[in-house]
Amino acid sequence: MSVATESNLKTGLFIDGAFASAASGKTFETTNPATGESLAHVAEAGREDLDRAVAAARKAFESGPWAAMKPRQRGRILLRAADLLASRADAFGRVETLDNGKPIFESAKIDVPAAAECLSYFGESADKLYGDTFPSRNDALLMTLREPIGVVGAITPWNFPLLQAMWKIAPALALGNAVVLKPASVTPLTALLFAEVLAEAGLPPGAFNVVPGPGATVGAAMAEHPDIDKISFTGETETGKSILRAAAGTLKRVSMELGGKSPNVVFADADLEAAARGAINAIFYGKGELCSAGSRLLVEESVHDALIEKVVERARKMSPADPLDPKTRLGSLVSEKQRDNVARYVESGKSEGAKLVAGGNRAAVGGKGAFFEATVFDGVTPEMTIAREEIFGPVLSTLTFKDEADAVTVGNSTIYGLAAAVWSRDIKKALRTAKALKAGTVWINTYNFYDPGLPFGGYKQSGFGRERGHYALEAYTEVKSVWVDLS
Repeated sequence: MSVATESNLKTGLFIDGAFASAASGKTFETTNPATGESLAHVAEAGREDLDRAVAAARKAFESGPWAAMKPRQRGRILLRAADLLASRADAFGRVETLDNGKPIFESAKIDVPAAAECLSYFGESADKLYGDTFPSRNDALLMTLREPIGVVGAITPWNFPLLQAMWKIAPALALGNAVVLKPASVTPLTALLFAEVLAEAGLPPGAFNVVPGPGATVGAAMAEHPDIDKISFTGETETGKSILRAAAGTLKRVSMELGGKSPNVVFADADLEAAARGAINAIFYGKGELCSAGSRLLVEESVHDALIEKVVERARKMSPADPLDPKTRLGSLVSEKQRDNVARYVESGKSEGAKLVAGGNRAAVGGKGAFFEATVFDGVTPEMTIAREEIFGPVLSTLTFKDEADAVTVGNSTIYGLAAAVWSRDIKKALRTAKALKAGTVWINTYNFYDPGLPFGGYKQSGFGRERGHYALEAYTEVKSVWVDLS
C-alpha cells in the first residue's frame, strides 16, 4: 500500500488553499529508501505553476484577509497549527521516515516535536517585534517600523524535510509574509501534509503554497522570479552560489544555510566517556546527513588512543536497521545515489592513507535499502579529501592536535564554518577555543542540541543570515524609518 493511500495524503501542488495537478500533468515518484518501494506520485511543478503560486501569495500578502490580520491573530493560527502538528507527531513521523529513511525514533520523537515547538515559538512572537524611537531631536519624532518583506520563496533540503522548512515558514508567516515552499524532490511528503494542517488551523488561502519539483527548474525559477521578494535557502554550497547568481537580477533579499565540515574538539582534560558519546551523536544522528554534523573529530594527542577506542567500540554497535523499528538508531540514507556517494568518499579516504577502523561498507536490511555502516577513519590529516569535503553520511574522520592553538588552527582549516564543539573540564580554555573557532554555533561539552530561540547559521562558505530566534524575525522584515515633523 502506498503512503498516500495509507495516510490519505494528498500529493498535488498546494496553491491558493487547494490541491491541484500540475499544469503539465507531470508527476514524479518518491520512494522509500529503506526498501526501494514506491511511496507516491507527486505533482511536478513547472514555471506556470510557480507563477500561479506566487500570484496567490502576492494577493494574500497585499489584499486578502492575511494582509488585514492583526499580528496576534496570525499568532493564534500558528499556535493552533502547532498544537495540531504536535498531536499528529506519530503520523508525521511515519511519513517522514518512509520518505527519508531516518529512524522513527528521530522523526516522531525529536524532529516533528521540534518543528511544533518552533511553530509555537514564532506564533508567540508574532506581536513582539518592535521598532525604535530616537530622542535625538526636539523638533521631530524619529522612529522605525518593522514591516513584512512580502512573498518569501523557501527552498528546503531533504535531510530534515519538515523541521528545516519550519525554520523558514514559521517566522515568515508570523510576521505577515506569504510563503511559496519548494521542498526537496526526494522528500516532499510532509510539506504537503503540513499544508493541510495550516489550512485546518485557519490560515487564509494563498498565504502558504507548496510547489514540489526539480531544483534545477523550480528552484532556479524562484531565485530569479521578479515577484518573489526574498529567498531563504538551505542546501549545498554550490547550489547556494547558483541561487545567489540567479537572485542578483532582481536584487532580492537572500539568506542561506549551506554546507559544513564541523570540528568536534576533545581536549585531554575532557570527560572522555561523555566525549565519546557526544562524538557518536555528532556524526551518526540523522545518519550523518546533517549540515552541522561533527564529521571531524579532533583529539589531543595524549588521549587519542583512549578516546578512539571508546568511539570505535560504540560505532561498531550501531548496526543499520529497519527505520520503522523504534529501537533503530541508524536508518537508511536518503537514496541509493547518496549511499554510493558516501562509498566513493570512503574509498577516497582509504586510497589517501587514512586508517579505516570501523564500518566502511554498504549494507542492506532484508536484502534491500540504501544503508551504510557507521564508519570511522583514524590517522586523517587536514589535506585529505575526507577532512575537507562534506560527505553527508555516517563517516567520521579523526585527526589529532598538539595544544590549544593547534586545535584552533586545525579546526578552522576548512572553507566551512557552520558548527563546532569543544570538550574540556577547563571552562576558560573551552570558552577561549569557542571564541577562536570560526563557526556560527559552538557547543561546549555537548553536541546537536537546538532551541527555537537560539540563532543558527554559518560563517564563511556555510552561508549567511540566521534562522531561529529574533534574528529570524528580523530577517523576514524590512526596516522603515519615519520622520514626523513637530516644529
